[in-house]
Amino acid sequence: MAWNNGGPSPWGNPRPGGGGPWGNPPPGGNRPPPGGGPDVDEIIRQAQQTVRRWLPRGGMGGGRGLALAAVVLLGLWGLSGVYRVQPDELGVVMRFGAFNRTAPPGLNYRIPWPVEAVTTPRVTRINRVDVGFRSNVDGPVQGGRITPARDVLAESLMLTGDENIVDIDFAVFWRIRDAGEFLFNTRNPEDTVKSAAESVMREIIGRTPIQAALTEARAQIEQDVRRGTQAIMDQYGAGVEITQVQMQKVDPPAAVIDAFRDVQRANADRERLRNEAESYRNDIIPRARGEAERMVQEATGFRDSQIARARGEAGRFNAVLAAYSQAQDVTVRRLYLETMEDILRRNNMILVDDRLQGLVPFLPLGEGQNRAGAQGQGQRAPVPAPAVAPVLNQARPGVQPR
Repeated sequence: MAWNNGGPSPWGNPRPGGGGPWGNPPPGGNRPPPGGGPDVDEIIRQAQQTVRRWLPRGGMGGGRGLALAAVVLLGLWGLSGVYRVQPDELGVVMRFGAFNRTAPPGLNYRIPWPVEAVTTPRVTRINRVDVGFRSNVDGPVQGGRITPARDVLAESLMLTGDENIVDIDFAVFWRIRDAGEFLFNTRNPEDTVKSAAESVMREIIGRTPIQAALTEARAQIEQDVRRGTQAIMDQYGAGVEITQVQMQKVDPPAAVIDAFRDVQRANADRERLRNEAESYRNDIIPRARGEAERMVQEATGFRDSQIARARGEAGRFNAVLAAYSQAQDVTVRRLYLETMEDILRRNNMILVDDRLQGLVPFLPLGEGQNRAGAQGQGQRAPVPAPAVAPVLNQARPGVQPR
């Protein structure tokens, strides 16, 4: 009910002749006075008229009401086709259940259900599959590896190339490479990755000795398993990329691990002793070869010195022979003097004057013994040099010493 439609005012009639609390209504009925606000009644009336144009006079049961409801429902159905793909996801659009296209991250549109449906798998997330054990995700982490919580012997026990049994736990990390192949070519991709990785691991361990698998060949085994598993997944068209294979534990079975460690210690002792023997051989053989080379070099030097000395003696003899052929008397005298000088140098001499009478003979036994002892030790007894000339004068009168 309007306030200025001519009826009684709820606030009374304070001014005579007025139709409302503010006096008489302005001319023109429901029009607001100049400079006033919008008329609320006029806005409501126009809205009612708009609704009446769409609705029949009989109410909502007519055809125009159904048409309006259908338009509203159709609009809502069309708006339901808007969807959003997260940055780490990829939208896979299926039309009547068959793969149609992929949608990038962000806001996208599809034909609403039941024509098209969308699935948004996470293509950047790295997934993990454990083989031989079940990891304890909430447990402690040692060296970047999750501590195994439970060992699955049916998956971890494998036969090596030298017919030994080894207990291997490893993890396979993979991600989605092709979302369409991932969703439509395999029923359970995670089980497929696990079965393929276990099969390849058993094949490679079956060609590898246990000692190599326990020590230096672990990195090579991981690379071979990753390549082999990736080849199988590509053959299946699973749309999966194997990013890494990580061996968690490589040990002998628990029932024989003590005996195996004893064998390992014995092998380590054998290697140690072998290395010590190799070290001793590498030390003694070069030393013996050096000593032998030194002896050979000394013998060669002695040979060369003897040959040179013999050649020098021969040359000296030839020179003496040439001098002798030219002056035989002088040469004979010189040789005689040199020989006597060499002989007399080794003996003690006693000079006696012929004019002396009554000499007592003196036999120097002590000096002879000293000289004999010196000769026995390889030394020459000293001989006074000035005594040589008088003896020579007595022995060969008229011969002057050189």
